[in-house]
Amino acid sequence: MANLIHHLNVDSHDPYALAGWWAQVLGYARSEEDFPGDPEALLIAPDGAGPGVLFCRVPDDKVVKNRVHFDLQPADHTRDEEVERLLGIGATLVGDHRRPDGTGWVTLADPEGNEFCVERSAAERAAG
Repeated sequence: MANLIHHLNVDSHDPYALAGWWAQVLGYARSEEDFPGDPEALLIAPDGAGPGVLFCRVPDDKVVKNRVHFDLQPADHTRDEEVERLLGIGATLVGDHRRPDGTGWVTLADPEGNEFCVERSAAERAAG
């Protein structure tokens, strides 16, 4: 027996706004059925494959480190370029774990404080 991941859920105060921010990050599309004020908002992968990301309204504030988070790997540019792009659209720096040899990652937070990491691209990893 096996299961498929249908959605990854993210708690949020404003699902529609946070889904819009993550749509810029991931290149996913926000569902045409979602509108400002809705209790949830869904992002759909560009090719329709893979799980969606579902943002659900919760009244609770985020208090501690996420138990689950995204590790992002840029597809067509470098880790450092992606970190700068994300900071430019509203991410905040949580921790810089880049090493002098070019390895490592950067931990950022989205506008509601959910942590995520940006790793080196496949091309950067292949180059050593």
